[in-house]
Amino acid sequence: MHENRAMTSPNDTPTAPAAPTRAPTVGFVSLGCPKALTDSELILTQLRAEGYETSKTYEGADLVIVNTCGFIEDAVKESLDTIGEALAANGRVIVTGCLGAKSADDGGNLVSQVHPKVLAVTGPHATQKVMDAVHRYVPKPHDPFVDLVPEARAEFRGVAGIKLTPRHYAYLKISEGCNHRCTFCIIPSLRGDLVSRPVGDVLTEARALFESGVKELLIVSQDTSAYGVDLKYRTGFFDGQPVKTRLLELCTRLADLAEPFGAWVRLHYVYPYPSVDDVLPLMAAGRVLPYLDVPFQHAHPEVLKRMKRPASGERNLERLARWRELCPPLVVRSTFIAGFPGETEAEFETLLDFIKEAEIDRAGCFAYSPVKGATANELPGMLSAEVREERRARFMAVAEAVSAAKLQRRVGASMQVLVDHAPALGRKGGIGRSYADAPEIDGLVRLLPPEKASRTLKVGEFVRARIVATEGHDLVAQPL
Repeated sequence: MHENRAMTSPNDTPTAPAAPTRAPTVGFVSLGCPKALTDSELILTQLRAEGYETSKTYEGADLVIVNTCGFIEDAVKESLDTIGEALAANGRVIVTGCLGAKSADDGGNLVSQVHPKVLAVTGPHATQKVMDAVHRYVPKPHDPFVDLVPEARAEFRGVAGIKLTPRHYAYLKISEGCNHRCTFCIIPSLRGDLVSRPVGDVLTEARALFESGVKELLIVSQDTSAYGVDLKYRTGFFDGQPVKTRLLELCTRLADLAEPFGAWVRLHYVYPYPSVDDVLPLMAAGRVLPYLDVPFQHAHPEVLKRMKRPASGERNLERLARWRELCPPLVVRSTFIAGFPGETEAEFETLLDFIKEAEIDRAGCFAYSPVKGATANELPGMLSAEVREERRARFMAVAEAVSAAKLQRRVGASMQVLVDHAPALGRKGGIGRSYADAPEIDGLVRLLPPEKASRTLKVGEFVRARIVATEGHDLVAQPL
């Protein structure tokens, strides 16, 4: 199905081919989380700026880039399989992303050992290294210092560059890396310590996204609450005005930028620090979505201690109560780990009690996975895979019951819904999301056909709808 191409070892020195008569094409595959997606967007933006064509397929591509995930074993397997598929279909593959930074048992590079025919391997957040590898194997079609950047296309959004998301929402990464050393996590070894982006750059990109038609801006990082800690919250500048590099000031200015466009600002990966309290008034006033994605991971103090997580279950309950007092509509989603090494039945029961008492709106749960390189693997009391999976299933049964009860309370309410899918202008209905639903990870709002024949639904626009029923994790609504 795909053209077989000559495969080059990373140690070979290729001779530069003659200047191409057409713009070279780079195939691109992006795996992993939204933070990896933003890395892909940076690389694609640079490729397009230098005149390369890009493609989502291997066929006809002069080169394929695979942006990988390397966090849990399932993600490692998916990434290695995808690299193998790209090599079999195309033969010329550059690997980047978190898996590219992982070592094999003997200390060598894991990707290079499993797939020795890849052309080059880089770690995450390495746009220039990827471009250097691309230049080595597929020369630039023109000189970017002489030629103009290509005209904006459908997916090219001004200074914000290329986005891989639908046109009406986009991820905005505000920092890279993490200062925590959670025992189950290897992200700091892959992405390094916290490095906050200059606040002026973040706000400039946000404005470009709103101006390009984005109606929902999703703020992501490894630790959004810690934004600016590495810079000691120093003052930056945006439009000639001083702005502190700190979460509260960033959210305030993002809300200012979003307001003229009627757009949403949604926060992800928010650690439960006391400083988050300061952002809740913005949510209560409707300037930032009353939604927090908080990675609690567990609730029992001893398990949290073994995880080396900040705060304790008791303090988290108090903080949640405080947040809901400041902002009653607040929706909280979180992720948890069941079957962590040494977790007793009593400690697990504490976690189940926490889910019920905290009334977490949306909860996901992983059975503990012994990620290679994570210090938690050395802790005593490793549980069997069967026990870990059984606890995950028990957790999800409780979490889903809590979520279903909270969704039921919305029946009869009127909510603003952002339309994601509306074939035939929504005459037969559509799919959207409320403020309580982040794309791809939370529930949906199934929109019924409008009662008025003249009423239409358009992707990327808001519609007011009355909630009439629930369906599992989703809501059913009648457009008003």
